[in-house]
Amino acid sequence: MSDQEQQAITRSELVESLAEQFPQLLPRDVELAVKTLLDTMTQALAEGKRIELRGVGSFVLHHRPARMGRNPKSGEKVLIPEKRVPHFKPGKELRERVDYKSSSPKSGSKGNSGA
Repeated sequence: MSDQEQQAITRSELVESLAEQFPQLLPRDVELAVKTLLDTMTQALAEGKRIELRGVGSFVLHHRPARMGRNPKSGEKVLIPEKRVPHFKPGKELRERVDYKSSSPKSGSKGNSGA
């Protein structure tokens, strides 16, 4: 397993984490909210809509045209049909927060020098 796969959060872990953060909500209600959110986003993308979450990023569809591919086993040419694939573009705030965490030791020493 790669590092990215080991650090992934599953849907059930997300539900569990939210249920812990909001004890006034029943776990089944949190699960329903997460399911509804993800289903709504999936349906919007299936309809060709763009999803924009301020501070997080946006989901858009990229069109991949039909092309000729090759069967690796036989070497035969194969037509690969066109398709639409979802693409996530992180927003500025998310990029900065992720970058800040990875570079916090460097930026921490700069910020203290002016005080």
